[in-house]
Amino acid sequence: MKISYLPFLVLCISLVACRTETPVGSQSTIVDSATPWLTGFEKPAENPILRADSSYSFVDPITEKPVRWQRADVFNPGAVVKGDSVYLLFRAEDNPRAILGRRTSRIGLAASADGIHFERHPQPVLYPDRDNNRAFEEPGGCEDPRVVEMKDGRYLMLYTGWNQDVARLCSATSDDLRTWVKHGPVFQEAYGGKFHDTWSKSGSVVCKLDADGHLVATPINGKYWMYWGDAVVGLAHSDNLLDWTPVLNPDSTLYDPLPRRPGTFDSGLSEPGPPALLTDAGILVLYNGKNEMTDSLRYMGAGPGAYCGGQALFSASDPTQLLDRMEEPFICPSLPHEVSGQYASGTTFIEGLVYFKEKWFLYYGTADSMVGVAVRD
Repeated sequence: MKISYLPFLVLCISLVACRTETPVGSQSTIVDSATPWLTGFEKPAENPILRADSSYSFVDPITEKPVRWQRADVFNPGAVVKGDSVYLLFRAEDNPRAILGRRTSRIGLAASADGIHFERHPQPVLYPDRDNNRAFEEPGGCEDPRVVEMKDGRYLMLYTGWNQDVARLCSATSDDLRTWVKHGPVFQEAYGGKFHDTWSKSGSVVCKLDADGHLVATPINGKYWMYWGDAVVGLAHSDNLLDWTPVLNPDSTLYDPLPRRPGTFDSGLSEPGPPALLTDAGILVLYNGKNEMTDSLRYMGAGPGAYCGGQALFSASDPTQLLDRMEEPFICPSLPHEVSGQYASGTTFIEGLVYFKEKWFLYYGTADSMVGVAVRD
């Protein structure tokens, strides 16, 4: 396949017939048609591709002491293609003795010429510092990056600032993936700051695959769009990719485009994954579904509390309109390291997606402990 045909690649994915209802709050319709999903991923034998490594150390700018910043866990990566390499922006935690949610996270960088074997940059590239975001990132740190390319060639990272009180979705930009400028929480301005202190995370910006195989943030009807959040998934729009305005219901509550569904893999919650893909068929949103703990409510194809990956299709002209949604997940925890570790219920928590050397690479966190990859040839 020649590179000039890449914009049409998403339309060549497998077709699956599904029957799905639209979410509560929108017009009730039934979609029963052949719909394109991005499926056929396989987990190569090299998994996991990144593990914790206590040999990496840097001087923390707040404590002014050396920290082994990858000592506990590495997981939940964003991904982009730059030049002839894939770059992972991964989350690393420092203290293996601290409990889940009480460690300090920093964002590291790793590069690969084949999408599987990675070489790490020695220092973290985004971390709590004596800067404008300190109040939102100390002591929990910077978590779960999603990274996309902007039209001007720069990169946008949406990540979670975690002060161990409120999780806030924050933005940062970079020219080279190594030096980042923080722009603060993305909902500071909208509606007079109404949602600034609302729990927010996991920003999946709508992108299009360009002729070079890069996922580039793409406006729809003059605005950029983002699916975000967990428990209650949200939708937001922006003029500049830095300041975002949530979409609201008529009663001024957050509009949820992906509500939980009892008996399915997302019965516990839905949480957006990699950047969403704009195709001629619609906006393809890859997301993480958490299974309920109770047998009467949960999906029986995965363990209680497990995270599996699903997909939903929204209108290309109206990002609020759900067209179709997978009933079954396309990726679930299945390998030993995916059902053990810091989150033993099991995760294939998808966050990074790239098209590289005529293959799709899907990067995910495993049990909040390691990084895995699945490949669609």
